[in-house]
Amino acid sequence: MNPWIQAIHDYCTRHSSPEPATLRALERETHLKTLAPQMLSGALQGRLLALLSRLLRPQTILEVGTFTGYGAHCLAEGLLADGVLHTLEGNPEVAYLIRKHLAAAGLADRVHLHLGDAKTLIPTLPGTFDLVFLDANKREYATYFDLVADRINPGGLLLADNVLWSGKVVAGATDPDTQLIDAFNKQVLADERFTNLILPLRDGLLIAQKL
Repeated sequence: MNPWIQAIHDYCTRHSSPEPATLRALERETHLKTLAPQMLSGALQGRLLALLSRLLRPQTILEVGTFTGYGAHCLAEGLLADGVLHTLEGNPEVAYLIRKHLAAAGLADRVHLHLGDAKTLIPTLPGTFDLVFLDANKREYATYFDLVADRINPGGLLLADNVLWSGKVVAGATDPDTQLIDAFNKQVLADERFTNLILPLRDGLLIAQKL
């Protein structure tokens, strides 16, 4: 990351409300015990996820791609008292970390972990969603969108991480990942059921509201 951009990011983090202690513990263990800790949402983006969830006050949340659960913890901060968050993870090796820290944060009864292929799991989940966060296989974003778009309630939010793909979407990159992420961004923009905004936060966060 450009040093000037990094300095701005660090300044924003220092001058934003801090993450809870439970999330700091989760972040530390993720760095100690996983090979790609950079996949965490991180403090600044995590506080944005929590803020959006608290503003929306969702009854039901769907997260596609749990990793070690940092995003799920943030999104759960806004759940209604009887709300539930379904989070889908394809890597069973991180399940113990997810469950450990959900229990430590008192979220084990409100966040339901589903292990397996998200494309198979999403159709099995009941009801509709007030908030959906996509943060799994980037090549599958368009498929996930097709599976959830009709199930997002009016006024609900669709969030998608990594939609700038390290800037490759504007750098003329022709690799399949970049092309598919760019196609997903265009797909959401063209969908008249949604109004959307892409923020250049970290690796790009797409925020779309169902009309």
